[in-house]
Amino acid sequence: MIPKLALLLAVLVAVAFPSADGRETPAQKEVRMKWWTEARFGMFIHWGLYALPARHEWVKNRERLTDEAYAKYFDHFNPDLYDPKGWARTAKASGMKYFVVTTKHHEGFCLFDSKFTDYKATKTPYGRDLIAPLVQAMRDEGLKVGFYYSLIDWHHPEYAVDENHPQAGNAEFREKAKNRDMAKYREYLFAQVREILTNYGKIDCLFLDFSFPGKDGKGRADWDSERLLKMIRELQPGIIVNDRLDLLDVPGGWDFRTPEQYMPREWVKVDGQKVPWETCQTFSGSWGYHRDEATWKSVRQLVLMLIETVSKGGNLLLNVGPTARGTFDDRAMDRLAGIGAWMKLHDRSITGCTEAPEGLAKAERCLFTYNPAARRLYVHVLEWPMGTIVLEGLGGKVKYAQLLNDASEIAFRDAKTPRDLGYMGYLPGERREEANAVILRLPVKPPDVAVPVIELFLK
Repeated sequence: MIPKLALLLAVLVAVAFPSADGRETPAQKEVRMKWWTEARFGMFIHWGLYALPARHEWVKNRERLTDEAYAKYFDHFNPDLYDPKGWARTAKASGMKYFVVTTKHHEGFCLFDSKFTDYKATKTPYGRDLIAPLVQAMRDEGLKVGFYYSLIDWHHPEYAVDENHPQAGNAEFREKAKNRDMAKYREYLFAQVREILTNYGKIDCLFLDFSFPGKDGKGRADWDSERLLKMIRELQPGIIVNDRLDLLDVPGGWDFRTPEQYMPREWVKVDGQKVPWETCQTFSGSWGYHRDEATWKSVRQLVLMLIETVSKGGNLLLNVGPTARGTFDDRAMDRLAGIGAWMKLHDRSITGCTEAPEGLAKAERCLFTYNPAARRLYVHVLEWPMGTIVLEGLGGKVKYAQLLNDASEIAFRDAKTPRDLGYMGYLPGERREEANAVILRLPVKPPDVAVPVIELFLK
């Protein structure tokens, strides 16, 4: 009985997950990524020593700081107000379904208790592993677990100086560092990736950052990317990995594309085929905590960003940069509360949704998302019109309509009469094809929400 059960489990794993070299069928990949493509909304957390200077997570690079000059931040790192359970509650209340936290950023500082370095949280005045309690807290709130790990390391003594290194322009430093051994750094890289993938239970997704191949850059040979990815998939079967290992041309070398800080014009494609994608975005311009940054997006802008992303078949990973005391600052809490208030009423138009089928619906000043399992179309109204919305392509296809925020009925009818054509923009006497549209009759006053949504139940 036990051998048969073991065989069955082995077959199920083989069907659901790719082999270590990434080979899998499109159907297998769809099953493996199902939770992720349905989640649609996650929290990115950039946290490290850069929270102390509070002027961008690349401060060491931007200000060409030496290790000695940067050491004061390590010596004073003590996030005494760190509340991982509070972070997890905030993420859940904001409507997020997964999180990705920086276990190590480019500065080389580790938030986890690595056996391979003393440059870690447990050696600071705080003295504790920051990752373990956050993982547990997020899991307790039902969120999937994601880790960010920087391939780059500006602190490691064997990391070869390149164009992005803080001391790239320092000729004397470069001369002293010319014999650095990347093979030794790779051993460190592999060892730490193995640590984060074996010490914290099941890890659902991994965000590796980043490759920049070229004369003074680093790419797949520097990281030994194919071997690294093989190890990752062996350690965590089913894990979802991003696209920054410089393996875009390798089958199974990535699971999703990552447009950063911009919105694609349409569903991201590779070789003409739609692929899973996730845009990572900030509240303002910095990923780490930036005290003096004054270009924060409004709640409405952020909600619109989420809607537009899902309307194009993608995920939004929205970043929070905690303070050096371990809190989300008031600006972040304000935006997250605003998004959460909207998501509490409109989660159905985001979670489990995707781009509407081509030709299904068209209307000005609206964004559409579609839930294929429930056969519901969501009309996100960007500008509230005078009395009606005409949805082309939906004639005879709608069985019920309601405002999503309060489930109040919206009257509708198929466009058939001459008067209906006026709603559609036709002048009297114009030649036309038979109308294929639905006309929604709206209340004069829009709902008091960031973006109103109409839920259409399709026949």
